[in-house]
Amino acid sequence: MTRIFFTSDLHLGHSNIIGYTNRPFKDITHMNEEIIKRWNNKVGVDDLVYHVGDFAFKNLDNKNRYEQRLNGNIVHILGNHDYNNGVKTLILSAIMEFGNKRFLVQHRPPEKDTYIENFDAVLCGHVHQKWKHIFLQGVPIINIGTDVWGFEPITIDTILRYYDEIMKEVNGGKNVKHKNEQKMV
Repeated sequence: MTRIFFTSDLHLGHSNIIGYTNRPFKDITHMNEEIIKRWNNKVGVDDLVYHVGDFAFKNLDNKNRYEQRLNGNIVHILGNHDYNNGVKTLILSAIMEFGNKRFLVQHRPPEKDTYIENFDAVLCGHVHQKWKHIFLQGVPIINIGTDVWGFEPITIDTILRYYDEIMKEVNGGKNVKHKNEQKMV
């Protein structure tokens, strides 16, 4: 059975990212190999992975070389570092539904004036290790970036459980339905 995963901001081949985000790797080879190993330990060859931006550092050869080593079928959603690295996707964002929840999926977190109230949550990357989730307009913005999830992709089931946990916290320990769930008939 195909499983669905999400991740972002691998930055494979980008040596400066180690210092920028304080990644726990001794050098770029160590980082690349460890991320690939962790990915392949979780993701099967028939699984689907949504990579939500900033896959690899510059150069078409890097992107192809890394993709060939990773298990699963990868769907790229464009990130700000994907314009010159060979990632060819027309997907800037996506609306997805899992577990009766509607998600907006995009690389960058939404701006304060972005209309997101019709979504149960936003899944994004870009911010690396800065936070795992925040709330905007009462909607959880969940960071699916590799830096906050142990440098490995996470399943949609993990995301749904995490969503339930943070919504329970906000609602004083009560398992309250989100506004979009309440509208469903």
